[in-house]
Amino acid sequence: QVQLVESGGGLVQPGGSLRLSCAASGSIFSINAMGWYRQAPGKQRELVATITYGGSTNYADSVKGRFTISRDNAKNTVYLQMNSLKPEDTAVYYCNADIRRTPWTGKMYDYWGQGTQVTVSS
Repeated sequence: QVQLVESGGGLVQPGGSLRLSCAASGSIFSINAMGWYRQAPGKQRELVATITYGGSTNYADSVKGRFTISRDNAKNTVYLQMNSLKPEDTAVYYCNADIRRTPWTGKMYDYWGQGTQVTVSS
């Protein structure tokens, strides 16, 4: 059993900043990629950013230069620093992790957090 718990969402004015956190806990042997996705009302869920265990990152074009993803492998935690926020960044943000649960098999499992609301509005 694995849980991903997000925190840090809220209401912020355009141009402001927020930092999201997502901590994974439970039956975890190792975590490969971690990432953030978002879903705005009436739209499909989309990738925001991903990061590998070694720190390689990938960003959606819409957030490049404004958002930074990072992780603390010792704490099984991934972060998303969001700067210069725009109203179009308003969405529910979901954490995702690719987790290996035991050392006896290489099988990876895909887990999602419950989501945290980010609202950018004046």
